[in-house]
Amino acid sequence: MAVNIVNVTTINGITTGYTPSGTSAVVLLPNASGSAQVFKIDQVTVANLTSSAATATLQYYSNGSVAQGSAPSGGSVVSSLAYQISVPPNSSLILSDKTTAFYLVDGNSITVTSGTASALSYTVSYELIS
Repeated sequence: MAVNIVNVTTINGITTGYTPSGTSAVVLLPNASGSAQVFKIDQVTVANLTSSAATATLQYYSNGSVAQGSAPSGGSVVSSLAYQISVPPNSSLILSDKTTAFYLVDGNSITVTSGTASALSYTVSYELIS
């Protein structure tokens, strides 16, 4: 459900992160179905914690609002925001920033896939609008 952001009563800035332990897609940020909230995604970064390059994928997933770190379920990839981007060893990359900001509506999620288990740590900063 789309939230009318003209009638906003609250905007909270939030930052969260997650380091996947495997190489399958997992939820980085869920927006629960029926939450009546929208998240304005301001920035997503990825840090490579290892001495070898690793690939990162960031996707917008429909109907997959399960807990952070869980496999997405009941939906599908709507779009790939970054696909198999090589992250150099011991470095960080910005996958999305304010110039490419987007909205995560309720009932959807952002998923990440790492090419190497436990190598990449993702951070997302967003505005929770309700």
